[in-house]
Amino acid sequence: AGARALMEDEDCPDLVPIGAGGAEGTESSPSRKIPVTIITGYLGAGKTTLLNYILTEQHNKRIAVILNEFGEGIALEKSLAISQGGELYEEWLELRNGCLCCSVKDNGVKAIENLMQRRGKFDYILLETTGLADPGTVASMFWVDSELGSDIYLDGIVSVVDAKHGLQHLTEQKPEGLVNEASRQVALADLIIINKTDLVSGEELNKVRTSVRSINGLVKILETQRSRVDVSNVLDLHAFDSLSGISLQKKLEHVKTTHAHLDKGIITVTFEVPGNIKEENLNLFIQNLLWEKNIKDKTGRTMDVIRLKGLVSIQGKSHQVIVQGVHELYDLEETAVAWKEDEKRTNRLVLIGRNLDKETIKEVFIATVREKQGNS
Repeated sequence: AGARALMEDEDCPDLVPIGAGGAEGTESSPSRKIPVTIITGYLGAGKTTLLNYILTEQHNKRIAVILNEFGEGIALEKSLAISQGGELYEEWLELRNGCLCCSVKDNGVKAIENLMQRRGKFDYILLETTGLADPGTVASMFWVDSELGSDIYLDGIVSVVDAKHGLQHLTEQKPEGLVNEASRQVALADLIIINKTDLVSGEELNKVRTSVRSINGLVKILETQRSRVDVSNVLDLHAFDSLSGISLQKKLEHVKTTHAHLDKGIITVTFEVPGNIKEENLNLFIQNLLWEKNIKDKTGRTMDVIRLKGLVSIQGKSHQVIVQGVHELYDLEETAVAWKEDEKRTNRLVLIGRNLDKETIKEVFIATVREKQGNS
């Protein structure tokens, strides 16, 4: 107990400088979940510039930024991780504009746990991944780690694409069976920032835009120079939670199936099937697709789904249900959007991945959800 008292003692100074007005805010914040935004992008695309901009710009938002040390150049020299006795020690720096910053050598989960002890000092967390990281594995940690999940939620994945070299990265051929990292980052993104637009012609920019859109038909695209972006466009994306129900419904209605720019490229496929479906049948369909990977295209290649999103109508539920999937992980969550009495109930899914064949997926979906309708 003595040790604990000592720790509490040491922690105490943090709590002292609260203005008269700030007290209520600090007390109410621990119950609120903190949104985490993952920032990904190829080396040189402008991630570090974006994070530097967020850390130095006056935007009246309290953001904690976790920088990845394998990135190109440390965004803030002082935030270097100090290694003590072989342990990684992250030092959180408070910056002039109210943001916090630290850099890590690993996937950032430790830094987040560390950060959660300073609750009340920040409202957002931005997590930078290394240039080659697959954001899906980072994203999935927040779903699986229930302890983390009680404090934070994944708000969205932002991918920075270089207007000048992006096309080359997206079309880079990899050995058989591998997906190039740049395409994967685009496939998983909820927001794409096409940066350095001032370095290319309108025609070149259009090619990058088309290429991004052919991979990910759902994504929102922002175009920037020197990564200057309105911070509020990057935060509060609600890409993974039921709050995105209404906006997702509108978004899904406009998504079109895309065509691959490359033979084995990633594409977006979308389809709609009317009616109510049983939750267990939907689970069966998703598990066959994501876990068993036993759904193949017409040439016998396994369909590889990187991102899955949809709104479905489940029997016995009065509200629309959102479907979310990243790689093998998926989740169903009831939204706040109720089906209206006279509304035609329908199921709309969007899949992003390789070897996707819309007709086949739709047939399998219908066969799976319409099956065993007799049994309850």
